[in-house]
Amino acid sequence: MKFVLGKKSGMTTIYNEDGAQNVTLVTVVPNLIDKIRNEERDGYKAVRLSIDKTKNIKHVREFRVNNIKDYKEKDTISVDVFEVGDKVRVSAVSKAKGFQGVVKRHGFKGGPATHGHRHALRSPGSIGSAYPQHVLKGKKMAGRMGGNRITASNLQVVAVDKENNMIAIKGAVPGVAGRIVEITSVR
Repeated sequence: MKFVLGKKSGMTTIYNEDGAQNVTLVTVVPNLIDKIRNEERDGYKAVRLSIDKTKNIKHVREFRVNNIKDYKEKDTISVDVFEVGDKVRVSAVSKAKGFQGVVKRHGFKGGPATHGHRHALRSPGSIGSAYPQHVLKGKKMAGRMGGNRITASNLQVVAVDKENNMIAIKGAVPGVAGRIVEITSVR
């Protein structure tokens, strides 16, 4: 299994023999293996990567592996782990959009703009029956939108630039530019 941490740089278009492809660029600074977990001590096998240590803030992620003998502490993992054509899964925290109404958050239709409806265009309408005397949990209502951990699967690596430490992944990757993303290979 291949894995690496990177920072989303943005999106662009690459022109090649397949035509125009929209890609997301991810900058991969060398990841430091700072801990190896084994079954005897920790109960599971994993490799812990860390990047971007600035002012006591360190981005750390653990990746489960089958064979921990392939990894050593204080080694680095860089962009050359992946090759063009690899299928990957990318996880990151999505773009947060703040407090939103039901039309934007859940795709409600909204009320009519005419026939006596004055200020009810984007309101949710009825929220339930009178029996339980309270709003049931999970009701689709206005609230905070975005800012969740999202995983995009079966994306393809289009280009690997070892000189600039960048990976071009076909399609959209969750998160905003500058956010930490996890890239793992799809089995």
